[in-house]
Amino acid sequence: MAAEAGWFFATIFLTFLGLLAITFMIGRVVPIDPVLAAVGDRASAATYEAARQAMGLDLPVWRQFLNYVWGVFNGDLGTSISTGRPVAADLARVFPATLEMATIGIIIGVVLGVPMGVIAASRQGSLVDQAIRVVGLLGYSIPAFWLGLVGLALFYAQLRWVGGPGRLGIFFEGTVPPVTGLLLIDSLIAGNFGAMRNAFWHLVLPASILGFFSLAYIARMTRSFMLDQLSQEFVTTARVKGVPERMVIWRHAFRPIRIQLITVIGLSYAGLLEGSVMIETVFSWPGIGNYLTTGLFNADMNAVLGATLVIGSVFIFINKISDVLYRVLDPRAR
Repeated sequence: MAAEAGWFFATIFLTFLGLLAITFMIGRVVPIDPVLAAVGDRASAATYEAARQAMGLDLPVWRQFLNYVWGVFNGDLGTSISTGRPVAADLARVFPATLEMATIGIIIGVVLGVPMGVIAASRQGSLVDQAIRVVGLLGYSIPAFWLGLVGLALFYAQLRWVGGPGRLGIFFEGTVPPVTGLLLIDSLIAGNFGAMRNAFWHLVLPASILGFFSLAYIARMTRSFMLDQLSQEFVTTARVKGVPERMVIWRHAFRPIRIQLITVIGLSYAGLLEGSVMIETVFSWPGIGNYLTTGLFNADMNAVLGATLVIGSVFIFINKISDVLYRVLDPRAR
């Protein structure tokens, strides 16, 4: 057991080390000069060289990589050119906004997507099945920024059913003390239910759009898994024995696919955390996607690499959690 746990943490460490190597190479390959971005294109040669030495870019590449790894493990991701603050502090400030939106989105995707996939598979070829497949196709086809703009124009500008861009209305800015960074939780802790309602009002549309894309993927995969299970002999045997159809579907056919769905849901959740750039841009959502986009436009490589590292770490963490749950639910994996 101890050896298995040791190997588990060793794989996490090696994977994270590989992620560090990739992000380091990205910083060296992209056609952006971090020194020029820091000092400006009108700086003298002496100023440029002094900044280059201060950044450690005059050192051999292997030494630069070791310094980079050492800094990351000590919580030092450099200073953002855009904000003038440490990148680690910026990421700690913006990541909860993305986490909150993606979490609501994946809840919507799971709660609606799994039953839709099961129903579509159990009624294969019917009108309901065709409608659910069309929803899945739309989820794969519609651009996120277009759906976000249409949603704002219809539900915010015309119908006034939801809040506009941003996380909170201007009248509630600064009224919620930051504790977790998650506005719904922080406003609940502070007892500020007006701010909580306003935060939810602003969150519901972007989270629903993310949930729609997640729903499309989860419903499609659930349908595929269920079709495979419904064609198995043990399902046919259960039907021959007179087991009610509802029990056949949910107890006999659905139970084995729960393990596969864990991986699907985990990857979908990680995808929402890193793939919400367009939604955050459209809704002026102060999350990690917006921070990454701003860093790219400003040639702020410290911010870009820091955000990339956080997103990659999220993928590693969620994949490992999925592996643990896989072992818990499937005795054969143990």
